[in-house]
Amino acid sequence: MGDDGAPSSYVDGFILAAPTSGKAAFTEYATTFDTIFMGYGASRIVEGWGDDVPHGKQTDFHRAVQAKDGETVAFSWIEWPDKATRDAGMQKMMEDPRMDPSNKDNPPMPFDGQRMVFGGFTPIVELRA
Repeated sequence: MGDDGAPSSYVDGFILAAPTSGKAAFTEYATTFDTIFMGYGASRIVEGWGDDVPHGKQTDFHRAVQAKDGETVAFSWIEWPDKATRDAGMQKMMEDPRMDPSNKDNPPMPFDGQRMVFGGFTPIVELRA
């Protein structure tokens, strides 16, 4: 907790659509790249594969990522100890050749990255059991 009682961590969140038939490829890809994030200071990473993602009347996760038939919405987040660690880790990630999609030695992205939605968040409430 920070001096003001608020959580001091930082979170990056992601939603994307991946081919439903490509769950194993997605899992392998995420495991490979999540390990790199952990090496740059992430404290926890969760990759979620949609299994109860309803279609809404006005908006929903499917619309947000323009999911097509045969695709599943994935929801992921990366927890960092603080924003400074996140900013330094993200900078290192952008400079890491293992993250360069043009590097032929890197595995191909198993989803359309242009339809991924992401953002960084400062936690303001955190409850734990």
